Amino acid sequence: MDVVFEGLSSFLQLNTFPSFALAIALLALLGVLLSLGRRFETVLRIERLGIPIALVVGLIALLLGPYGPLHVLPKNVADIWTELPTPLLTLIFATLMLGRPLPKSKGLWRPVASQALLALLLGFGQYLVGGLAVLFLLIPLLNVDPLMGCLIEVGFEGGHGAAAVMGESFNKLGFPGGLDLGLAMATVGLLSSTIIGSVLVFLARQRGWVVSKSLDLVKSDFDDIIEKNPIKSLEKLLINLALIGFSVIIGCIFLYFLRLSSSYIGGIFEEVLLVFPVFPMALLGSLLVRITLEKTNFTFLSSELLQREISTLSTDLLITTAMASMNLPLLASNWLPILILASIGLIWNLFGMFTFARITFRKEWFERSITEFGNATGVAASGLLLLRLADPKDVTKTLPIFSIKQLFLQPLLSGGLVTVIAPLAIIRFGLAEWTEICAVLTTLFILISFFLNQDLSRETY
Repeated sequence: MDVVFEGLSSFLQLNTFPSFALAIALLALLGVLLSLGRRFETVLRIERLGIPIALVVGLIALLLGPYGPLHVLPKNVADIWTELPTPLLTLIFATLMLGRPLPKSKGLWRPVASQALLALLLGFGQYLVGGLAVLFLLIPLLNVDPLMGCLIEVGFEGGHGAAAVMGESFNKLGFPGGLDLGLAMATVGLLSSTIIGSVLVFLARQRGWVVSKSLDLVKSDFDDIIEKNPIKSLEKLLINLALIGFSVIIGCIFLYFLRLSSSYIGGIFEEVLLVFPVFPMALLGSLLVRITLEKTNFTFLSSELLQREISTLSTDLLITTAMASMNLPLLASNWLPILILASIGLIWNLFGMFTFARITFRKEWFERSITEFGNATGVAASGLLLLRLADPKDVTKTLPIFSIKQLFLQPLLSGGLVTVIAPLAIIRFGLAEWTEICAVLTTLFILISFFLNQDLSRETY
């Protein structure tokens, strides 16, 4: 069960206990403030405009952080917070399937297929535009390493967790700056997706692109539960936390045995699984726990309100802590390559959202594409946050569609198989050849979306 404790052991090895305790205490305080903050009408009004409270708190935390102008937050605390994205993402993924009934399989493949098509063309398209940018701009101008062609997908889709994991691989392949650049790209992607996505949600409400006519956001549910019966609500909260824990443990067990089996197979399979993150497996664990609850008629144990609240709070904490620990000097020292890659990646994702999403979805296109834009630019947490702003009451049923899509695609992109293979392919075949492969795959997914457009537009679920 080394997967379970590897994050904690790294904490204790790299940081003194007082620093670790202070970081966790501040994180808990931040969580309470974020949860309580959504009770107030002022906060709800801000989010109705498409501005997530996590972005506002994150900007304040950036000003107070070790790299901000005020320097209130200690650097050792911020360093610990930089290791939180993977645990928080694991928590988010563990809640995705627990809080609601599983969708009926009849007619489900259509919306899942269309969601997957957009995700695939955005993901491989990031390798395509990243490779072109490095080949025709960054290598001639700055003589950079060809492996920089991977950074858009690693930083945008994979986020801080994938960047940290891939840093070791980059170092072994002779690209020691890959870790810092990947983390910088992940920070820019998370910040950009939150800010730009919030602006897009605001414009969508003005232009009538969203399906939901109501601007009422779902308030924090802890209030209503605690007021009825505090002891009962505490019991329910602990049960739901236990279900999430079971989901994570199941995911860790799956990953442990996969890694154990990889040592007998060796080769690329072993290398991929050694750096494979746990959160995709936590999603599988949440599915198995939900199936068990439904088969045994114990679904009453899982509260949709609490699962949604835990997921929302984890998303807010991920965005806030990432912004608080943003390494501004690192961004400044590598501003040109980061600016070029981030700009090209954003342009591609926006182009995919407003062009290919219209072809793929037709109806409810904005809610489903803004979720994918957030996922492709600032990991799944950002996509879920933007979905919460665009469709707070899940009128479009995008959340279960997105969750099931992640179950199949997360092992490929966003820190999965393709993310690990890409730098190895570039070293072995060359960046030009890898870019050509991604161009063929991106074109293929676009053509499939186009030819299946009429069929996929008749989605029912």
